[in-house]
Amino acid sequence: MIVETAPDPGVEHRRLLFGTAYRMLGSVADTEDILQDAWLKWAAVDHAGVRNPKAYLVRTVTNLALNRLTSAQVRRESYVGPWLPEPLLTTPDVAEQAELAESVSLAMLVVLETLSPLERAVFVLREVFGYSTAEIAEALDRTEAAVRQTAHRAKAHVAARRPRFDTDTEERRRVTDRFLAACATGDAGAVKELLAPEVTSWSDGGGVVRAARRPLHGPDHVARWLLGVLAKPELAGVAIDYAWINGEQALLVRAPDGGVVGSLNFDIADGLITGLRAQLNPGKLAGLTLAEPWGPGGS
Repeated sequence: MIVETAPDPGVEHRRLLFGTAYRMLGSVADTEDILQDAWLKWAAVDHAGVRNPKAYLVRTVTNLALNRLTSAQVRRESYVGPWLPEPLLTTPDVAEQAELAESVSLAMLVVLETLSPLERAVFVLREVFGYSTAEIAEALDRTEAAVRQTAHRAKAHVAARRPRFDTDTEERRRVTDRFLAACATGDAGAVKELLAPEVTSWSDGGGVVRAARRPLHGPDHVARWLLGVLAKPELAGVAIDYAWINGEQALLVRAPDGGVVGSLNFDIADGLITGLRAQLNPGKLAGLTLAEPWGPGGS
């Protein structure tokens, strides 16, 4: 006789829970820790008393992430150089869903970083996952009035800083192709032609590897920095491949032995690069070595 068992809600909703924690924390490593803690809490609870396992797990993950965010803010105050979110390999079809792609883009995660932990939790639950005010109030143990006020404040804050999001995949590929060709030949003029006048680049080395300690502004500074980095002897033999990272077509940098050593994401508007985000910190590359890239099931 075949005995059917109910699916484990922790496994069934893993993509949703991962997506919730990752958007709140901007860290793959912290997200995995949060999910592990949530599984332990789920294993210890009396399942018969949980009416809605999905809601219980979302509430657990959200509150664990809130606690982690508070301590993370203290750590980031002493971070060496620009802090960037940990990049995450995604499936190509994430880019086909504009709102989903935007919600996990590095540019959006950087904006979310400027919210308070509570604002970030409310924004993610309401604007990304569509939870009602009542559901969020229950999950965060707040009044509905407090949640509405926080949601309004967070939405206005994000709207004022929201990056322009270009969803034209073909255009992004054309610009990226030209960018790679210009970098390969060391042609500073060709690189600068692809950079918008207001372009800014951020490189996150965390004080572990060499990177610009401050954001760089303007085509001349950005182009000179890029070509200078690529000319370094320690980068001889690296391979630069296309990859889907945080819902965008980006570049993955591999060492001669195949190990991932960095990634580069672009903000593109009107055929020009307006922003570059280079993740070089070896401790923040785990999301680029996933056996199974994160996909739409996580929304």
